Amino acid sequence: MEQFPTEPFGKMLMFLGGVIFLVGLLLAFLGKIPYLGQLPGDIVIRKKNFTFYFPLTTIILLNLILILISYLFRK
Repeated sequence: MEQFPTEPFGKMLMFLGGVIFLVGLLLAFLGKIPYLGQLPGDIVIRKKNFTFYFPLTTIILLNLILILISYLFRK
């Protein structure tokens, strides 16, 4: 019977824990970053008792930053 490889699983859990920690930090300080979520291209539709908010430009900007960071870590 083969034994479950614990080393790769442990590394994966540590990586996921680090990602969850970083996302938590980002969410904690997200409101303190100026203009984030209020960039040109972010879609906001307000009606009487309904608000639709889709931060399109913010998503694209954060995606580019994350791609750059992951590219730098791969090197």
